[in-house]
Amino acid sequence: MFDVRIRLGAVLEIDTADRLLPSDGSVTLWVTGIRLVAHRPPEVEWIWVEGIRLDPSGRRGPQAQILVRASKFPPDGAVP
Repeated sequence: MFDVRIRLGAVLEIDTADRLLPSDGSVTLWVTGIRLVAHRPPEVEWIWVEGIRLDPSGRRGPQAQILVRASKFPPDGAVP
């Protein structure tokens, strides 16, 4: 299992390498929720990060749910 802390309201830059099946490149997301996922894929632990997509100017876009590698988030809560 893993220890991850993500503050609601944080703005995350999520690279394609940290996403499962990225079809639209990197994403900037204003976090509104998270859910742990321990059942797929077995070699990597994932977290569902839910939020509002932000465009490069900071304007709000559509809501999104993105599977992100748990290793992107350090256990001390400091979001990279």
